[in-house]
Amino acid sequence: MTEPLVLVPGMMCDARVFTPQIDALSRERAVTIAPVNRGERIEEIASQILDQMPTRFALAGLSMGGIIAMELLRRAPDRITRLCLMSTNPQAETPPEAAAREPMIVGVRAGRFDEVMRNAMPPSYLAPGPGRVAVLNQIYAMAADQGAEAFIRQNRALQRRRDQQSTLGKCAVPALVLCGEHDTLTPVKRHEFMAELMPQAKLRIITDAGHFPTLEQPEATTDALRDWLS
Repeated sequence: MTEPLVLVPGMMCDARVFTPQIDALSRERAVTIAPVNRGERIEEIASQILDQMPTRFALAGLSMGGIIAMELLRRAPDRITRLCLMSTNPQAETPPEAAAREPMIVGVRAGRFDEVMRNAMPPSYLAPGPGRVAVLNQIYAMAADQGAEAFIRQNRALQRRRDQQSTLGKCAVPALVLCGEHDTLTPVKRHEFMAELMPQAKLRIITDAGHFPTLEQPEATTDALRDWLS
């Protein structure tokens, strides 16, 4: 029996960040999008997701979704048949990184949500090229629909997240670590490090992509996911 696939979006994103993958992979298996805008702790978000998901499933998370996916693995390793981590980071935030989120939260509370969001997700996080603007506009549109309160909750959750390196070291299922070659937010070296932590992990670097390979290079990303699922 083909296991269902659960996709976990990144910060301020929704199912649209996986639109090309949903279109392709839902022809082959059940695909579910996990909600990530509830709760101010990664543990709380993960607990709510587990209550809604199938008994066993393949799991793929992008960016903050990857951080949530690692918490799901920590909590319920027996329910996860495969793991894919994209554009993400297993380490807890350092005090300076956590402190850097405070001015953004203050700015959002002062009514400058659009400005803060555009500063938080600059063009340099994506691969250079003519498609960059269109992808950024998709990201900003998703963020606008999520809203200011979701931005604050998700930043609080990221500030408080735990280190998951030991969780990855115990991962006993087929794993894919995927990133864009131009990702400056979560660079290739960080993904090489993650892949080395997991006994059954494979690393895929997507050319001409940055932090959002699912949208920047959808066909290459879907091919990598299909290989991992098979």
